[in-house]
Amino acid sequence: MEDDILIQISNRIKEKRREKNITVQELASRANVSKGLISQIENSRTIPSLIVLIDIIKALEIDLNVFFKDIDAGKNFPLIIRRQSEYHHFEKEHAEGFHYQRIFTQSIKNSTVDIVILELEPNASRPQVETEAYEYKYILNGTIEYQLGDDTYTLSQGDSMLFDGRIPHTPKNKGTKKASMLVVYFFEIPN
Repeated sequence: MEDDILIQISNRIKEKRREKNITVQELASRANVSKGLISQIENSRTIPSLIVLIDIIKALEIDLNVFFKDIDAGKNFPLIIRRQSEYHHFEKEHAEGFHYQRIFTQSIKNSTVDIVILELEPNASRPQVETEAYEYKYILNGTIEYQLGDDTYTLSQGDSMLFDGRIPHTPKNKGTKKASMLVVYFFEIPN
């Protein structure tokens, strides 16, 4: 099953590159990787890291949701359910009003996925932080102002964002009630 997904991803990269009339060298330059790596990925001879895969998809100027749409994970994918009572509360950073609950952590080959719920009290604060991961945020409730580097984005319930956690960032609850978000960290484990 895993090999089938990798072949589908490899084929999708090749297909989209050809549709856009981009050479292997051009795609490699845009994604800041070698021509050989693109060739190996397209021919299913190597597995790109999550960060490299996202860079390649960005270089193809394709939305991540569109790229992965219709990729079939098969019927053997394990079902994992975590009950709310099983979430693990933890704290990190020097922050007041930040309540984290870890939902799920799983190592997958050379990466780890960490899924948490972050609740922010009104006026919760911390300095900007950096993580060695791509971060996906989904706003469950409330309005959150997200500072990402020098830019600020306002997100409301149902909005989501994916970004490179190496960019300094911090959220702020702009409401008068507790706000919460689902956070998914994609960590790459060095070889």
